[in-house]
Amino acid sequence: MPHLTVVDHPLIQHKLSIMRQEQVSTAGFRRLLREISLLLAYEVTRELELTTMTIQTPMCEMEAPTLEGKKLALISILRAGNGLLDGILELIPGARVGFVGLYRDPETLKPVEYYCKVPKELDARMTIVVDPMLATGNSSVAAIDMLKARGAKNLRFLCLLAAPEGVERMREAHPDVPIFTASLDEKLDDHGYIVPGLGDAGDRMFGTK
Repeated sequence: MPHLTVVDHPLIQHKLSIMRQEQVSTAGFRRLLREISLLLAYEVTRELELTTMTIQTPMCEMEAPTLEGKKLALISILRAGNGLLDGILELIPGARVGFVGLYRDPETLKPVEYYCKVPKELDARMTIVVDPMLATGNSSVAAIDMLKARGAKNLRFLCLLAAPEGVERMREAHPDVPIFTASLDEKLDDHGYIVPGLGDAGDRMFGTK
């Protein structure tokens, strides 16, 4: 799967194993998600463009590398995507942030937009879409459809866990959008949950059921 990057850093895998455990508290789950998202952010931003600027060190003047172009955009798929934002923003505090809200129509089972607020000039920014779970892929595909319609061109999708079904759905709909995840799990169950997974990320993050 050339469009899929599984970030197998030992610290990420260790923290993810703790997160998966049923007895982890809401506070512990949030903390681990923030820590993993910060580590994942290093990988997903590896291709940010650089230029140079002249600076003065205590020793001499030099041409130093610095980020080029517009600040990147982080787009959270509500509500669970918000759990990934904190860690990434610790690493990239200047990033612009947007939100996409979708719900599933009970009759058609298709995603329906109820909210979309995103930064300006998406066409000039690397845009990272975040959602902890890539399960069926329907919401992720719909969110990226919305962002492309608003001009986004340089897109990445960042998730904690992915199912093969969701990865394939994304590949079919958006082969130009690389996926970054901490784990490619086994499958989806009959209810659309990732197995072995970690349950409902939003419920575990916010203490709801």
